[in-house]
Amino acid sequence: MVSLACAVVAYLRFVFLPRHKLALEAVALRQQLATFKRKQPRPKVDRLDRLFWIVLSRLWKGWSEALIIGKPETMVSRHRAGFRRLWRWRSQRRRPGRPMVDEQIRQLIRRLKAENPTWGAPRVHGELLQLGFEISEPTVSRYLQNLNGCRDVGRAKRWLAFFNNHREVIAAFDFFTVPNLTFRTLYCFFVIEHGRRRILHFNVTEHPTRDWIVQQLREALPLPRPNRYVLFDRDAKFGGNVVEFLQASAMKPIRTSDRSPWQNGAAERWVGSVPREELDHVIPLNDQHLRRLGREYIAYYHEDRTHIGLEKMTPVGRPGEPRPTEPRQPRALPHIGGFHHRDTWPTAA
Repeated sequence: MVSLACAVVAYLRFVFLPRHKLALEAVALRQQLATFKRKQPRPKVDRLDRLFWIVLSRLWKGWSEALIIGKPETMVSRHRAGFRRLWRWRSQRRRPGRPMVDEQIRQLIRRLKAENPTWGAPRVHGELLQLGFEISEPTVSRYLQNLNGCRDVGRAKRWLAFFNNHREVIAAFDFFTVPNLTFRTLYCFFVIEHGRRRILHFNVTEHPTRDWIVQQLREALPLPRPNRYVLFDRDAKFGGNVVEFLQASAMKPIRTSDRSPWQNGAAERWVGSVPREELDHVIPLNDQHLRRLGREYIAYYHEDRTHIGLEKMTPVGRPGEPRPTEPRQPRALPHIGGFHHRDTWPTAA
């Protein structure tokens, strides 16, 4: 309380000081504070200190430039580090997990594949069962993919041909996760249109059930829709009534291959863009806060952000501005709390 009162008295004193003396005193105080920070790199901050900075941030726009004892980037990095430590502790093995596949079986899988190049995972798995080995088909498939080392070139060409011929009628959906302030995992669901990269729907939940996903698809893809194909990965949440709903809506559900994010490139790139351009710089408080942040980013993504895949245009077609004949400087319009800006020519006075 005493330190807060001293800060108020100092402010009143600065009102009557000349500007040059005020500047010299600010330099002297910053030098002393830098020296103190070297001796104590992480000073303790109590509730009154936090209250002071909250009030100051409401009254002064340049408060963050004068802040030395802490930075927003430091708070975000500490929150991310705490989230990693939490899940490292939760992921500690408390009971025996799935047993490792014996080396003899791995060598036999390699030999069967080498001797029978046309065999896939079902044939190799069936041969192993006949020899008395107990192993699941997905495990065999995983080892065969590791043996291949790269994807089938012919299959990739066929997929790209399908994509190029039907991209205007293809939609896709997926999840990505974000930790909130209390380390609870929030699931962000989105539906994207491949043709113009438009986000058709976005929502957040803590419990992504299949019924919830079906309801989101009803809102995102109302009938009649131009989309004939819907892409999604092999997440277990996307089975059952999710597939039945898409088929009943006259849309063909297509699952991407295992470990093949390149088959749904538009959705995967958006999953990378949202954290990199917004969520890596903010700590969401709850699902409502994250939902608002997502909608702000979508508005910027649709109207202002240019895309290489769209020939440097925006999903909704941002009109170009002619360069003025008289000398002017472009004006920067802040978006998403100042993380990004859109430049535009100011109108003539």
